[in-house]
Formats: sequence, structure tokens, C-alpha cells
Amino acid sequence: MIQNKSFLIPLLLLVFLTGKSSAQFNPGAKQIALANSDIATNNDVFGLFNNPAGLSYSSKNELGVFYSPAPFGLSELASGFSGYKHSFQFGTLAAGYMTYGFELYRENMVSVAYSNFIEEKLAVGLTANYHTISIERYGDDNSISFNIGGIASIQHNLRLGFLFENITRSSFGEDDNQIPVVYNAGLSYDINPEITLNAAVEKELDFDPSVKFGLEYKIIEYFELRFGYKNKPDSFAAGIGINYSIFNLDYAFFTHQDLGLTHQAGIIFSFDSNE
Repeated sequence: MIQNKSFLIPLLLLVFLTGKSSAQFNPGAKQIALANSDIATNNDVFGLFNNPAGLSYSSKNELGVFYSPAPFGLSELASGFSGYKHSFQFGTLAAGYMTYGFELYRENMVSVAYSNFIEEKLAVGLTANYHTISIERYGDDNSISFNIGGIASIQHNLRLGFLFENITRSSFGEDDNQIPVVYNAGLSYDINPEITLNAAVEKELDFDPSVKFGLEYKIIEYFELRFGYKNKPDSFAAGIGINYSIFNLDYAFFTHQDLGLTHQAGIIFSFDSNE
């Protein structure tokens, strides 16, 4: 148990500068390039951490790795995510791991998710997260939280998504909101088979809502361009995706109004399901 709840020490100023205290941002270079506006289209393995309902929208089994060793040139903000999803006849299961921080401040999280269609055009997913936190000279603690999400196909080219992070309002120690409580809702619209527009609103408890937009353009069969923007704080993002055979390589960069620009990358291996 953390013995001293005072987080007003210099190393944690980095946490407040980057927004969310838990893992700082949701993983996936694709998602980051779209400014995490793809709440209604998040259908790869990183949906485990973003919107678990999206796991059902792809029948492929996937293994994904995302690692950011020094965002904004700060190794103290290093984070890594890994996940695996497997499709069964009874739904889709996924498991993953997250680590964030450095030797003085460290967060880890193990996540397990289940997703399935409860109606033909409505998928719902639930993620259980086991969090641990360790602060040098202050102690450590752990907690369990749950996320629930859904994606509904309103029309063949229009989808509605939602995500409620930390529905149990879990926290560390006796302090509230150490694990963020976040509400997300968004729309995704396919202008044509090559271009998809995303729009979403994110509201973290005790903070103003943030509006997010994203555009994904499939230029050729194996190559995609992505652009994103969100406010509060203002951030611009862009990236590319290269999809060939079983490999999905994604690159993104995004800006922070105080810290500047940083780069992200990830890889996903996709396998056809035999179930």
C-alpha cells in the first residue's frame, strides 16, 4: 500500500503534462494517427485497450506489439503494450500487458477482454484490468477496473461506438480518480471503400470534454494514410499503415502543445482463424 499519497514531486509533473495518468495514451500507432477518434472502428488487437467491442469486427487472430521508448525525448514516459486476440464460435477473447514509466515511477497493467455480437449489428465487449503502481520511497498498490464498450452498425457505411472506462471508479489507496474514469462516444462513416471519417467525444471525469476527428485513406491495396486532430489539449496527428501478408506495420506522429512532436510505431501479425 502506498504510504504517502502526495504526488507533488517533480517526476509526476510529467504525468500531468501528458494528460491521462494511466498509461498516458491508448496504444496502437493506427489509433494515435487518428487522434483516437476511431471509437466506432477500432477492430484490431489494440481494441483490447481502446474499445473491446471492436475485437468482434475482425475474425482474424492477431498478435500486436507497441513500444514507445522515449516519447518527446523523455525516457521517463516510456510505455509498452502487447496483446493477443483469438476468435472463437462463442466470441472473441483477448489478453494483453502494459508497462509505463521508469525506475522511480512505474505502472503495469494486465488486461483480459471478451467481445461478441448480441445482435446481428451490435457488438459489446468487456475488459478487466489489473493495475499495479510503484513509486520509489512512497510504496506500491494495486487495483482492478473494468471497461465496457459497444459498436453498432447503423447502416452499411455508418457505425456508432461507445466506451466507458473504469465503470467501477476504481482507484489506488484512498484517493479518488488515480485511475481515470472516461466516457467516449463516436461515429464512423465510410465515404467510399477507400475513405473513412471518424468523429468522437471524450469526457474524463473532472475535465472538459475533448473533441476528436480522424480520416483514413486507403491509397492502394497495401498502403493507408491517416490524419487526426483533437482539442483540450490541441494535438495534430498523422501516420501511415503498410499491410502485407500477415504483417501490419503502423507509424504515427502527434504533437503536444507543451512537449512538441513525437513518433510512435507498432506491428500486428494477423492469422486466419480456424474456428
